[in-house]
Amino acid sequence: QAQLTEFGGGWVQTGGSLTLSCVDSGRPSRTYAMGWCRQAPGKERELVAAISTFGGITHYAKSAKGRFTISRDNARKTLYLQMSRLNEADTAVYYCAASPVDGIVDVATGYVFWGQGTQVTVSS
Repeated sequence: QAQLTEFGGGWVQTGGSLTLSCVDSGRPSRTYAMGWCRQAPGKERELVAAISTFGGITHYAKSAKGRFTISRDNARKTLYLQMSRLNEADTAVYYCAASPVDGIVDVATGYVFWGQGTQVTVSS
């Protein structure tokens, strides 16, 4: 099964950029449909961006479209989320997620494996 660990969270100034990464150290090794979800205090966990098993298809939440880019390096078993033009509404715990399906999973409830999360705080 997947064992996911996120890196790259922290504080960033409003309007700034941040890149998150997620490494899958699970065994046996396989390729999953993957995504980034986030959860702000008092809110439900929501999908931010998703990418298909081999990276050919991506999906973004409306709030992320045009500002965030999801990508993956299957050889390194690493998932990325490049975030730009960040604002305070992007403040949340960001989770890497994986699902053992071929294709893309475009809802948070479709994911089976989760990382521990990394905090992203945006303020001026």
